[in-house]
Amino acid sequence: MAEPEQTIQPCDPTPDRIQVRGARVHNLKDVDVDIPLNRLVGIAGVSGSGKSSLALGVLYAEGSRRYLEALSTYTRRRLSQAGRADVDEVLHVPAALALHQRPAAGGVRSTFGTSTELLNSLRLLFSRVGSHVCPNGHRVPPTLNVAAERPITCPTCGVEFYGPGAEELAFNSDGACPTCDGTGVVRTVNEAALVPDETLTIDEGAVAPWGTLMWDLMKQVAREMGVRTDVPFNQLTPKERDIVFHGPAEKKHILYKAKKTDTFAELDFTYYNAIHTVENALSKVKDEKGLKRVARFLKEGPCPTCHGTRLSDAARKPEVANINLALATEKTLGELVEWVAAVSDGLAPEMRPMAVSICESFQHTARRLVDLGLSYLSLDRASATLSTGERQRVQLARAVRNRTTGVLYVLDEPSIGLHPSNIDGLLEVMRDLLADGNSVVMVDHDTHILRHADHIVELGPVAGAGGGHVIAEGTVAQVEANPASRIGGFLSGAEQVRVRESIAPDHLFDEGRIHLETDALHTVKPLSVDVPRGRLTAVTGVSGSGKTTLVLESLVPALAAQATGAPLPDHVRRIDAAGIARANLIDASPIGINVRSTVATYSGVHDELRRAFARTADAKVAGLKAGDFSYNTGKLRCPVCDGTGSISLDVQFLPDVDITCPACHGSRYGNEAEHIRRLDAHDGTASYSLPELMAQSVDEALAHTDDLKKVHERLQTLHDLGLGYLTLGEATPALSGGEAQRLKLASEMGRTQDDAVFVFDEPTIGLHPLDVRTLLEVFQRLVAQGATVVVIEHDLDVIANADYVIDLGPGGGEAGGRIVATGTPEEVAVNPASITGHYLEKD
Repeated sequence: MAEPEQTIQPCDPTPDRIQVRGARVHNLKDVDVDIPLNRLVGIAGVSGSGKSSLALGVLYAEGSRRYLEALSTYTRRRLSQAGRADVDEVLHVPAALALHQRPAAGGVRSTFGTSTELLNSLRLLFSRVGSHVCPNGHRVPPTLNVAAERPITCPTCGVEFYGPGAEELAFNSDGACPTCDGTGVVRTVNEAALVPDETLTIDEGAVAPWGTLMWDLMKQVAREMGVRTDVPFNQLTPKERDIVFHGPAEKKHILYKAKKTDTFAELDFTYYNAIHTVENALSKVKDEKGLKRVARFLKEGPCPTCHGTRLSDAARKPEVANINLALATEKTLGELVEWVAAVSDGLAPEMRPMAVSICESFQHTARRLVDLGLSYLSLDRASATLSTGERQRVQLARAVRNRTTGVLYVLDEPSIGLHPSNIDGLLEVMRDLLADGNSVVMVDHDTHILRHADHIVELGPVAGAGGGHVIAEGTVAQVEANPASRIGGFLSGAEQVRVRESIAPDHLFDEGRIHLETDALHTVKPLSVDVPRGRLTAVTGVSGSGKTTLVLESLVPALAAQATGAPLPDHVRRIDAAGIARANLIDASPIGINVRSTVATYSGVHDELRRAFARTADAKVAGLKAGDFSYNTGKLRCPVCDGTGSISLDVQFLPDVDITCPACHGSRYGNEAEHIRRLDAHDGTASYSLPELMAQSVDEALAHTDDLKKVHERLQTLHDLGLGYLTLGEATPALSGGEAQRLKLASEMGRTQDDAVFVFDEPTIGLHPLDVRTLLEVFQRLVAQGATVVVIEHDLDVIANADYVIDLGPGGGEAGGRIVATGTPEEVAVNPASITGHYLEKD
């Protein structure tokens, strides 16, 4: 009898999308959306519309959480975990990695070479194919013995020795310089800081470290050493001054009088000169607080032993192609790529296969970094000196190198810091991630990148409470055709970001000029440049072309020095800026370091509100003063969270969890504060408490504060700066870079500014084209008030709106550092020497 035929049941098709249902993170309004897998998905929307809430708060949070939940409790305890997202359901989300907008800068030993792991390949190269030095100082040709872990025999003296392994060439490990411990810098005493005011006598505290780091009786010991302590320090003889700074550690017998009583004591005390006092204090430093006390008397400089290379003498001995590891890491990435490519050609035939293998590993990683426009960086460049955009591109290249598959990559503003010429390289990197079987979601505003997305999800329609809806989704063409889309017109080119009228070239300098001349600094050549007064000037150029050096390291400190009468920076030869009293750098650094700093406190609104509530009848009955309404120190602050709005829970074997305070629900105030109410400015029968007002957005609060002149004016300024969606109680450290910049500007608006220069470092970070329009209107208001505005910028819309452009280049690093074009945007656009002009003309 034949057996019955078995039928194979069809399997469910492989999921091709992430399904998000009922997302309510931050301002998301029960969002339902599908995110295609294995595609490049762009998430767009105005600032504060909910883009990051969807990308990071839902997709990344759920993808990383579910992966981590598969790990052991012990392992999870040592990993930072995203909390469970406020969402009904998320299906088919892969394990997720986030490339954040502001990657960590790395520690004191982190360099461009270590963070990219390119230094690993170089150390291996110098270990395996380098020529080494025997214990007797003879150089030995490269040999396979190092890789085979066999001893090398010196052909000159016959001694046997082992070649160094890659770890012995690492400044983070066995190859560290013993003097600086692999940091490349040493702290030494700054003699100029020891006596800051030479008009004082020693008895009056002229020798500062004796007053802060040493017993005050050192003044008496100095007197016994033959130094007059009752005359101004500038009247001491050279011998007396030498004793103060360099005198010997001699023991002296002194009669000590107590400060608070008339008692005396005879003491034998050893003399500590001013320099030794600081060195002694530095040797005993155990924490940052202690270092801060000493730091004012110190200066940092290159280590005299390793000359800043971080490497020990032994680690600097191996050579490849006639240079050592220190010299190799001094090269820019672009130079190293060429050098590495030629290494194997100069080796003996038996050494070449291994060298080629190591060099290919180096080139594979380097190629992506070059594509991302980082060829101008040297491997010994400290990570702390890299810009936000540079650090983000490093982590992006690292993600590609790891060759993962099946991972969801969430990229937060990957276009930050990128010149238009590097956009193609960024797109190529993201396509490589897709080719390896991953999915990529990017939050971005740059229309040049969004046009290349396979799918776009747009949130809005506005920021804050009015946002959090999906207003358009689909292909680029579908979004362009959707009348509800706010980005579609910019994608198609139907809308332009043009809000300022151009000034005729022959009238650019009608209000005067700022003239700056500098010597060479870093890779920037000697410069001579004019900035028109009372105009908007854009400083442009590819990454590493010298924009930061020109503006932040030369122009700003030179203007500040001239305004205060201080000496000019060493490399600045001349600054002519008569009448300029202030140079204001408005950067994107976070405001405040903890959650106690809020929009209301930073803008000065909270102080006015505390006074207003203290004047209410309820407050007077309760005997409350303005200080009692402070959520930091006042009586009305929440006793559970102490006015922070959140508490941290110790969950034993799991990482600590921060949650909204269950007592005040994040308002920062105790229950009593709800009973102190103020009549509404519009509706005389309604009232509100201070916690209720702090929970409102700037725009909402505007409607309730007509009768509070200062509060209303400051809130109106925030609204005009495009920050109307921020809540008054929002913690300022959590604001985006663009939001932080505009909030810092709030106190400057509405006053005459013809004596001021405002400098903005990439102010369009995180801004939608509509927000860029608002920013340009802010610039116009400053210019109309007489200010000179200088922006370092890659955004073509801002550059096109500038009155004057200073373009540096033509390349980065040694290939840049020159002014290649100046003039109106139209003039720079047709200048063949300008790479920026080429893209400006196409835009």
